[in-house]
Amino acid sequence: MRCCTNKLDWLYRSVWVIGLSLCTSIATAEGISISKAEARLTDEGYRISVDFDIQLSPMIEMALKHGVTLYFVSELTINRSRWYWLDTDVARDEQVAKLSFNALTQQYRITHGSLFQSFNDLKDALQVLGHQSAPPVPIELLDKKGGGYFSRLLKKGSECCSAFVQMKLDVTQLPKPLQVNALTNEDWKLESEPYRWQITPVEAEAKP
Repeated sequence: MRCCTNKLDWLYRSVWVIGLSLCTSIATAEGISISKAEARLTDEGYRISVDFDIQLSPMIEMALKHGVTLYFVSELTINRSRWYWLDTDVARDEQVAKLSFNALTQQYRITHGSLFQSFNDLKDALQVLGHQSAPPVPIELLDKKGGGYFSRLLKKGSECCSAFVQMKLDVTQLPKPLQVNALTNEDWKLESEPYRWQITPVEAEAKP
């Protein structure tokens, strides 16, 4: 009888450990990370694009399915390096995308301004939401703000600029009753680490 009891105790403990491991893995998967960031020199100028991997916490996903619209803010910036002073912004692009769920059609919707896309699966919606790109920054603009500095470095192939990307969930856009809870609850903290890398006048790619 004692043997059976020991086996049951071992089984219960094993199940508990497995369940704890699963919970831990799920918890660590939540958040926003960067899978790829790129600054590419094209005929139109420098173009920054980034792929964010977005994983919602169960609480945020539940709120989404109960009609709460989520506002995601992404920032893509090009800075000009200055050895004698702090770096200065050459171009800064901030985009706001809304993610919502329609209970009637059972579809997720991403809205950028007046444009929108609908998805049947949340995973597909988050994948499209995570792909962000900024309008190209013309070389003329870089030269105008740098006094021809960019063109001189372009000929040398030297580092002249840095790129910065980040995305976060804007909790200030949530309904008022949720804002207080979101500001103090870690489950609502959805933000990528700030990521910056040096870029050169030739094609540059960063893969964190």
